[in-house]
Amino acid sequence: MFRFQQRMLLGSAVFMNILMLIYLAYLQDQMYFISERKIKDCMNHSEQPMIKYKLTVVLREFEGFENDVKNMVDSFMDHFPVNVSFVIVSDTLPYPPIDLPPLDQVKLVSFETDITRQYVDMVLTQWINSEYVLVVPDGVTVGTSSANVLSDILRLAESQLNTNSVRMLAWPVSGAGNLQCFGLNVKLKQWTLQYYSTTTNNCDVLMGKFVLLMSRTDLIKLSSPFARPMHESIFIQTSARGWKVAVQQHQLWQTSVKLYENPHNSWKHRTLEQERRRKLFTQFGVKLLQKVDGEEEWFGCSKHTERCFGTIHNDMPDYIYKGRWTPPCCLQALRITARHVFRILDRQHIRYWLEGGSLLGAVRNSDIIPWDYDVDIGMYRDDISKSTHLVNCEEESYEDEDGFVWEKAPEGDFYRIQYSATNHLHVDIFPFFSHNGTMTKKTWFKTHRQDMPFPESFLKPLGKIDFVGIEAPAPNNAEAFLELKFGKGVVSNPRYPDSSKVVVPR
Repeated sequence: MFRFQQRMLLGSAVFMNILMLIYLAYLQDQMYFISERKIKDCMNHSEQPMIKYKLTVVLREFEGFENDVKNMVDSFMDHFPVNVSFVIVSDTLPYPPIDLPPLDQVKLVSFETDITRQYVDMVLTQWINSEYVLVVPDGVTVGTSSANVLSDILRLAESQLNTNSVRMLAWPVSGAGNLQCFGLNVKLKQWTLQYYSTTTNNCDVLMGKFVLLMSRTDLIKLSSPFARPMHESIFIQTSARGWKVAVQQHQLWQTSVKLYENPHNSWKHRTLEQERRRKLFTQFGVKLLQKVDGEEEWFGCSKHTERCFGTIHNDMPDYIYKGRWTPPCCLQALRITARHVFRILDRQHIRYWLEGGSLLGAVRNSDIIPWDYDVDIGMYRDDISKSTHLVNCEEESYEDEDGFVWEKAPEGDFYRIQYSATNHLHVDIFPFFSHNGTMTKKTWFKTHRQDMPFPESFLKPLGKIDFVGIEAPAPNNAEAFLELKFGKGVVSNPRYPDSSKVVVPR
């Protein structure tokens, strides 16, 4: 009997433990389900917050030292007392402080680092909880007494946005001059923005003073929606996506005040704008602006700065892995250096010719290969003594009267001419000598398949080919020379140095 009672107690304990384990497993599963649901709710809220207002007015372009922000907010709140929020965006907390009305729909958001704030507080899209966004420049107020401004804006948005690539609407500001409409080719691979004239009212870019409307959905698709200058930044990003802005003729906005009339404040504003543009182009990887009138504005390297890329590994510059080609400023520096070297060698009666990838670029398009990073030429070793520049750099580097640096390359028995002491974009000169009718040299690069001996008959006589804007010496049968070194069909089949990692786009 006693043993039976023990067995019953033991069985009951085991049964209770099993029930407890089942219950704990159920609770854990419920907690996981609740946590997962909360995470999804947070993610959904981040992507699409509750739509609380019809429109959010964003003011990004203003200066802390002089602005009309308070007057603008008052004007918009008078005309849109409900259904509209106002978000003022600043890199730092404005100083002097701006006297804003204590309203829930008016927010001042600063990107300034504050270790006591949550990251989510600095995600600006959290503060934009409306279907549409109106980007307004400083010094602009509502310019009509109509009570239907908001409904007119929303009606136009619903009827025009997302038709024929139109993703934005723009209204000129009365009293601020006419708007200019341009097309824009965003050539990311070439680090270039190319502006051009257009006759349509659906533009890639607007210049002038205007108010811009777009959907919140489109705004948050941009990689940097609040980069400054904001209008210029937006148009670069939207042009890359093929989006257009349609100009409206309704007079809805007016200039409230002329800003920066004081010479000192005007200078401060211009200086800050230049800094912001330069920072923007650095951020977006823009090195060259080609304007409508043909003028070019450069934002890359120069003779007094370092080149745009660092040390190269396995003959593949970092920009190739980023889907880009050689920055245009670097190509320009290479062209200038090549022409300088050619002039000197011609003057000294040196027998030289285009080699390797440089000859390949010349045959393909009379220029440097778009992703190449140097210029290669060969010369007769016997002619070295004719060149004072080459003789002078035998023992140590030598800077000529134009600031180009001549040196004996540390990698082998050849010469290197750099754009400057700071910018090391360069031309390499490889000395060859004839041996039993074959051109050979002392130093070979095992990783360069084109670095090989070749018949001297390619140089007798030397030919000419267009390259970097001049006629340069070249082997007399350039295509056969290239196929000997690189393989059949090399001219018509471009490839990167390591095509196993990145393939040239067709």
